[in-house]
Amino acid sequence: MNKILLIIQREYLTRVKKKSFWIASILVPLLIAGVYTVPILLFVNADDEQRVTIVDESGLFQDKLKSEGDLTFVFTKQSFEQAKEALLKSKDDVLVRISADIISNPKGVQIIGKKTVGFGVQNDIEGKIQNELRNIKLTKAGIDLQVLEDNKIKVDAQTFTLNEDGGEKSSSSGGAMILGGFFGFLLYISAFLYGSQVMNGVIEEKSNRIIEVMVSSVRPFQLMMGKIIGVGMVGITQFLLWGVLTFGASSATTAIMSSQIESKVMAKTQAGISKQEIEKYKAAVKQENPLSAINQTIENISLGKIIVCFFLFYIGGYLLYSSLFAAIGSAVESPSEAQQFMFPVTIPIILSFILAQFIIQKPDSSIAFWASIIPFTSPIDMMVRLPFGVSNWEIALSLVLLIAGFMGTTWLAGKIYRVGILMYGKKPSWKEIGKWLWYKG
Repeated sequence: MNKILLIIQREYLTRVKKKSFWIASILVPLLIAGVYTVPILLFVNADDEQRVTIVDESGLFQDKLKSEGDLTFVFTKQSFEQAKEALLKSKDDVLVRISADIISNPKGVQIIGKKTVGFGVQNDIEGKIQNELRNIKLTKAGIDLQVLEDNKIKVDAQTFTLNEDGGEKSSSSGGAMILGGFFGFLLYISAFLYGSQVMNGVIEEKSNRIIEVMVSSVRPFQLMMGKIIGVGMVGITQFLLWGVLTFGASSATTAIMSSQIESKVMAKTQAGISKQEIEKYKAAVKQENPLSAINQTIENISLGKIIVCFFLFYIGGYLLYSSLFAAIGSAVESPSEAQQFMFPVTIPIILSFILAQFIIQKPDSSIAFWASIIPFTSPIDMMVRLPFGVSNWEIALSLVLLIAGFMGTTWLAGKIYRVGILMYGKKPSWKEIGKWLWYKG
């Protein structure tokens, strides 16, 4: 046991002391915080007000295009040519010409800007003119516009989760999708990242002949398990650092965003903007921030349960796949030779990630159930399902089968490892590796 602990200590300290470990540990939380912070700050601090001069040759749109959001409409009685000359000298940004035959010729609209007109501005202008043209045609047809407006109904359903005691809790499907996708992607990356580290470590020691010295002091199985556990502990350390630093970065950026949003709202209030517009602005900011939906999801599922399940499925999935990666590393002498053996091992990992896309849409389907139970796909797919609510017996069954799975793969990998680490100068085939399983120790 002491020999395994020494190997674990060596593998752990060697990797934790690397600069790349700390760079990744610090950068990832900052990137996560930036992913949701930067768009919100850009949205809040955007000063993209566009002044649009309208030359309405039809006379149908006078004062009917209302300024809204970042667009301010100003009607002019100048001719189109005069307005073009004035545009260069004025502070206006865009000039719009509406032709006299706009009713029969919907293409009779010209948009001219001092610079290339942005797609969003063009879309907004076209949309407003289209809506007004529609209203004009409906009025001519004798249809009451007020009746149409009163019948425009937008359904905005609220989702709830039913508790065991019959109570209700507000839930968020969007937040569950984000959280499930995040955990699934994290485990998908870790299976490749840390499994490959184990494999490359074995290949490096084998090619340098260091492993020959090591197996003279420890049994091959002890060496394999020490390496697997050591690298796994590096992964757990990194996840803990990511969790703490992400929470800290998120708290700091949330405080900054709150003050920025409050200042913007106060500025809008002092500018005399209506409460309705301010509420629309707040709703738009909330929509830009995925954390509000994620927090709502976490409230419905115990945060402790999510963290415990994440580490249990990470450990189980890591032990299952890293033992197979270690076996591959022992059978080859270079990373290029490992490619042919990696494909069968990576297929279940890739398949579980593909299935995760379906599970996010239908978390209670039979495919989702079996994908979260079968050991080769359960580490990723169970974590994808968890934010949507999973029965405790399903989690327990999945963990039991996962434990049985990694015990089986570890035993299998140990059989290959003990022979492969001392095989040199020959590229093994699948048939030969199969024979190694039956060699007696």
